[in-house]
This record gives sequence, structure tokens and C-alpha cells, in this order.
Amino acid sequence: MKALIISDSHGLIDELTELKIRHKDADVFIHCGDSELDFGHEALDGFQYVRGNCDFDSRFPKSISKEMLGYRFFVTHGHLYNVKMTLMNLSYQAEEEQAEIVCFGHSHIAGSEMIGGRLFINPGSIRLPKGIRDKTYVLLDMQSRHVTVQFYSMDGNLIKNLSRTYHFE
Repeated sequence: MKALIISDSHGLIDELTELKIRHKDADVFIHCGDSELDFGHEALDGFQYVRGNCDFDSRFPKSISKEMLGYRFFVTHGHLYNVKMTLMNLSYQAEEEQAEIVCFGHSHIAGSEMIGGRLFINPGSIRLPKGIRDKTYVLLDMQSRHVTVQFYSMDGNLIKNLSRTYHFE
């Protein structure tokens, strides 16, 4: 089972469509906010999406907490949890939501880590990356209780030094 996770596309439309086509075998599509598109925009069709600090349509949900692909996901942009400074606030909320996988953006910095038995994933930005040159997104591959977080550049190349495999107990 696979999930495509992106964030911080800041107005890009063609790229969202391109990624949906490239990864049409994904079971779930997640956008962690700052699409800067209107709620219900056709480029967001098929995505589970949340409101970022640059999304001004109040119909966007602030977060999503739901079962997907056999895991409890918590998806938010991150600006409401001060993720540029610490993951502690987001971690507390993830615990309240009983989330196993936490997807967020806002900082534009790609990375993943396991904290307290929860997997935190920031796919970076497909428009304005920080920390690296590559515009990034994530393909999450779930096999039993093994989860592989694969970071890709917008041109489709795997970024090996960011990609990791995690095991859930």
C-alpha cells in the first residue's frame, strides 16, 4: 500500500497533476497545506488536504485525523504547532489523536523521524525547498508493519540520503 505525500506547492497546478499521474498506483494522496488553491480546486481532486497559513479559504480543514491504509494518520500543515521551532506541540496533538503517522509541512524542510513510536513526515516543498536544492515529495510504502519513507525530487529521482525504513511494534 502506498501514499503520496506533498506539501507547500504554493500555487502549482500542473505539478500536482503530474505527480498524481506519475504515482497513479498510490492508494492515498495527501497534501499537507499551502496549496494556495481554492478549496475544491480540480488540481486537489483525489487528495486529502488541509489548510496552511497561505490557504485563505476557510473551508479547508485545519487537520485530518483518520484511519488510512491500516494506520491512524494525523495530517496538518504545522504552523499551528510551531513546527519550525520544535515538534513537541505536534507530538502532543498526535498523541491525543492516537496517530501512528503524522504528516506536516510549513518549514519546507524534508525529513522523517520516529518519535515516541510515531512516524513524523515532512515531505518538504515541491516549490520552495529549504535545506536542500531538490523540490521534494514523499512516497510512503507500507508492507506489514514496515514503512519506507522514500523522498523524491520533482523530476522523479529517489533521494537516497533522506529515505528511511521504519518498523512499527
